[in-house]
Amino acid sequence: MTDFLQVSGKTFLVFGVANRKSVAWFTAKSLEEQGARVIYSVRSEARKKSLEAQLAGKPVFVCDVERAGAVDGLAREIKAGGHPELHGIVHSIAFANYSEGFKAFHETKRDDFLQAMGVTTFSLVEVARAFKPVLAKHASVVTIGISSLQVTPDNYGYMGPIKAALDSCVRFLAKSFSADTSVRFNSVGSGPLKTSASAGIPGYLESYLYAEKLTFRKQNLATQEVANAVLFLLSERSSGVNGTTLIVDAGLGSNYFDQEIIRLAMRLEK
Repeated sequence: MTDFLQVSGKTFLVFGVANRKSVAWFTAKSLEEQGARVIYSVRSEARKKSLEAQLAGKPVFVCDVERAGAVDGLAREIKAGGHPELHGIVHSIAFANYSEGFKAFHETKRDDFLQAMGVTTFSLVEVARAFKPVLAKHASVVTIGISSLQVTPDNYGYMGPIKAALDSCVRFLAKSFSADTSVRFNSVGSGPLKTSASAGIPGYLESYLYAEKLTFRKQNLATQEVANAVLFLLSERSSGVNGTTLIVDAGLGSNYFDQEIIRLAMRLEK
């Protein structure tokens, strides 16, 4: 059967393309390979310029979600630019200020926490509200979360609660929109990835290598694997999935008692 996902000819807005390593990039390219039209939203003019060669001839808009009113302005700009209907939105935006390095969670600064909450989580609410009038009847909105909200990695710090709030917003938006639309909201809970954003997390490399040993296959995720899950949730093939987090972690969340990890840990204890 051809065109299983049935996204060909449909229009999708993708937030968060930073470079060729980002989830948003892989998702956008995969959509285009399936015959979909992609509208790109990037954070700044500088980011737009850095992507000039890769996105030549594509519709690219600038939207700094940290700025009040920016999302509403983007919605107006996209509609005026000849895109009156969207079949889906990818929200792949997150930010945390790690400029001062690792800090214990209780030392988190108010400004840092609120900034991360606004950019990472509340921006999804603003996007949903601003684009509701132009979302197609069976449109799908997908954001990028993390594979486990129960673990407490030291070097992830306050982004754990921020991502938990994002997960909750997905469910509340799904409920809220269900009152008068068939638009769906879901999240892809990704395991550790090798992206430019993750490289900015203190001590991430060690966590990444540790997580790899916990996967069933002893191999971490490829970013394309996360993008594949996003495509499924964007398509109407996932019509029965709403208000849900789809975990994509190669099994690491179920493999805490892996024999190799136990042996290594006990050897270090001695």
